[in-house]
Amino acid sequence: MSSPDPQVRAARNPSTRPSPDDSPSTTAFRVGGRTPARGPVVAVTGAAGGVGALLTERLAASEEVKQVVAIDERRGECADAQWHILDVRDPAIADKLRGADVVVHLALDLDLETDPAARTAYNVRGTQTVLTAAAAAGVHRVVLCTSAMVYGALPDNELPLSEDAELRATAEATGVGDLLEIERLARRAPRAHPGLNVTVVRPAVLVGGTDTALTRYFESPRLLVVAGSRPAWQFCHVEDLCSALEYAVLERVDGELAVGCDGWLEQEEVEELSGIRRMELPSAVALGAAARLHRIGLTPSPAGDLAYTMYPWVVSGSRLHDAGWRPKWTNEDVLAELLGEVSGRHTVAGRRLGRKDATAAGAAGATVALLGAAAVVRRARKARRRV
Repeated sequence: MSSPDPQVRAARNPSTRPSPDDSPSTTAFRVGGRTPARGPVVAVTGAAGGVGALLTERLAASEEVKQVVAIDERRGECADAQWHILDVRDPAIADKLRGADVVVHLALDLDLETDPAARTAYNVRGTQTVLTAAAAAGVHRVVLCTSAMVYGALPDNELPLSEDAELRATAEATGVGDLLEIERLARRAPRAHPGLNVTVVRPAVLVGGTDTALTRYFESPRLLVVAGSRPAWQFCHVEDLCSALEYAVLERVDGELAVGCDGWLEQEEVEELSGIRRMELPSAVALGAAARLHRIGLTPSPAGDLAYTMYPWVVSGSRLHDAGWRPKWTNEDVLAELLGEVSGRHTVAGRRLGRKDATAAGAAGATVALLGAAAVVRRARKARRRV
């Protein structure tokens, strides 16, 4: 996933690494000096970085997991996993999944800077291939990870939303169209492949080495608040996401799962905790400026991203809670970590600024950037007319 790329533990003695071509059904591993457990063999895609790397390390160290098969386009640092280097869209992945009991598919691209068409082609085709390959290889469970964004950010959303709430998002925000299609594939897969169970995990605003439109919101000199909106902030630390994914892997819970910190923060609480003052704009100005800036290529985020800072999309996480899972992080703690991560970065209207640009923008802040959008657009239009 787009996602975090935090440091994982340094690679252990290379001589202990298995061959990338070893079959998971025939290769025995000693994890941390112990004999492998009788638990499941788990394959993780996107295992070399971000959430995938953290989960791979976590599962490899678990006494309840027999073996971890790691799949990515490059080799990661977990020496206790069996590595296969390939693109998840390659049908040959079916051979690499033979002998696995569970597949966790985390090879997603949600990077703001990726070409949208290429991003969709990778995300949707990759998920289709993994689901089909898992069924062909006899895997009985696939765990997919999307986002609580699929519920949509709407003024009439309940606080909090249950897992069974209708998915009312549209494809207007970054990557959300891909996530909705992945959700549709997840619902269809058990019908197309009887015997294949699919679990979908939907985290709230993910924090922990991530770079998204929502984390960039806290890189701005002012927090944009749209007049008349009702923001509610709920975060999910990557460590809590990994522990929730582990619950799904070990079949302690299944179905559609939402994961996040308990409760939420009101906008006023976020401003007080962050020490960043707000900038309030009328809806027409904020949305219109965001749409125009994106249309002319000045910002990576479409106007649809703004809705997720305007209206609530808080989730209850009741299914995980009923299964005994609890988050270790609070919203306050995750916000503090996020603010530490983005310290020194400068973003205006979703666009990262260099140090020189940030100095120039610092005095006027986001106000000038957004209210000046009209002037930017007028100049662009005049330039086009002169051509």
